[in-house]
Amino acid sequence: MMSKPAEKPEVVQLPAEAPVAAPVSNRRVAAQRVREARDRLTSTSGTRPAFDRELLRQYAQTRISASYVVMLLVVATGLLFGFFMEPISAAAWTCGMFCIQAVIIRNCRKFLGEQASLTATQKWRTRFVLLDLLYGLCWTAILLHPTTPGVVSNTLMMFLMLLVIAVSSMLAASLPIAALVATAPVTAAIAINFVLGGTFDNYLLALLALAAEGYFALLAHRLHSTTLATLEARAEKDALIGELEQAKAISDEARHRAESANVAKSRFLAQMSHELRTPLNAILGFSEVMKSEIFGAHAVPVYKEYSADIHNSGVHLLNLINEILDLSRIEAGRYELNEEAVSLVHVVADCHHLLKLRASSRGITIHEVFEQGMPRIWGDERATRQIVLNLLSNSIKFTPQGGEIWLKVGWTASGGQYLSVKDTGSGIAEDEIPIVLASFGQGSNSIKSAEQGAGLGLPIAKSLIDMHGGTFTLKSKLRIGTEVIVTFPPERVMSALAPMAEEAPPLQPESTVTAEDKRRIRNKPIMSAGTGL
Repeated sequence: MMSKPAEKPEVVQLPAEAPVAAPVSNRRVAAQRVREARDRLTSTSGTRPAFDRELLRQYAQTRISASYVVMLLVVATGLLFGFFMEPISAAAWTCGMFCIQAVIIRNCRKFLGEQASLTATQKWRTRFVLLDLLYGLCWTAILLHPTTPGVVSNTLMMFLMLLVIAVSSMLAASLPIAALVATAPVTAAIAINFVLGGTFDNYLLALLALAAEGYFALLAHRLHSTTLATLEARAEKDALIGELEQAKAISDEARHRAESANVAKSRFLAQMSHELRTPLNAILGFSEVMKSEIFGAHAVPVYKEYSADIHNSGVHLLNLINEILDLSRIEAGRYELNEEAVSLVHVVADCHHLLKLRASSRGITIHEVFEQGMPRIWGDERATRQIVLNLLSNSIKFTPQGGEIWLKVGWTASGGQYLSVKDTGSGIAEDEIPIVLASFGQGSNSIKSAEQGAGLGLPIAKSLIDMHGGTFTLKSKLRIGTEVIVTFPPERVMSALAPMAEEAPPLQPESTVTAEDKRRIRNKPIMSAGTGL
């Protein structure tokens, strides 16, 4: 009898191909940032050249922010020395210091507004050192002005010297050479002035001045080292962030390409599946006619066997195409569940009945262990049936002759229902389990097996149970066997409801029923159903 041709399903509409436009600009920016950060971390003699600009920037910003403090110090010193020298000279020195400070501030602001370059950085470094040298010489001129010798004047000179070298060292800590040229003339002049005094106290003050210079020079060097370490840490952080952004850009580009390839693959599989199903209808139909010899016997008997082989191969190819089409729909997110009340025990028993003949031909015994009285589950019966058929056919395929298979259906600990298919087959290596669960994945045993498949049965079963919100667990050991456990969540189990009690009509209160009503009810005749009254 001629089989019914396979119906041509609707063409699967897949989403448009994702744009493959790689974020080239983002990658270039990230690569540029990485290169800049790496250049900063490239060691040379002395400090690292990329950090010179940052150090000069901090120097300029510090001098600008502390300009009012320096001016206040200059004004206070000018007023103080106005009592020890001519006021005009003190005023002239104060104006000169204001001019030098103004030139320093102007150059600092000009430096901050220029573009960075190695040649300009070296030029500005030299300019700042010379300006600090001029700044220190001006302080030396006022501190060495002849005053009345005595304890008060020596103490005043020592105090002003310490104040000047402390402020100068802090302001020029980012540029140690500038701090040195600004404070060394003041310290040397004061120390020489104390030594020329010729007394023991003056010698001690000279040593104290030199010690203070050394201390503040060391402090400036430590501050410079700390600033440099901070810049290095920031550069390393920038390099790490740049590498992460670059890796993310590469990952996004690879993801876009993978998504595009996946969509193209799904579209190709869906289109080719439908294109192949059309000629298969004719192949299956006519091969079955020839196999059944409906229009007469074959002149050569072997043609009947050939027709049977053609029909079986066509059926196998049709099943393979259906699996590919189902997988394409699932991956494209277009597979919709037709949910209804399904008895898991009934579906498993029915699938066992369909495959029982195949198992018997291989000498395989299938045992059923079903819990009785299990309620139905809310799911897609076709998908559930396909899950069971895929798992059971896999077990039959890879179980040797004389083996055994156990089908179990029962309750889970959380109140759901589970299906277990356990066999005594060759098993799967632990490192091959992710492979067999992937699309078109096959383990080494399936490759060696004479009855190979496309590697779609387990991935389709796993995807279908995932759509139901369940779990798919595969346990296997080589030369021992394989067990696949599929669970349906408790929320899909349909619990039986108790029958609803029919409410009786409300009774009339006793007080409203009179004796006459009771007598009339007792004496009322019972009408037969056939009277029509």
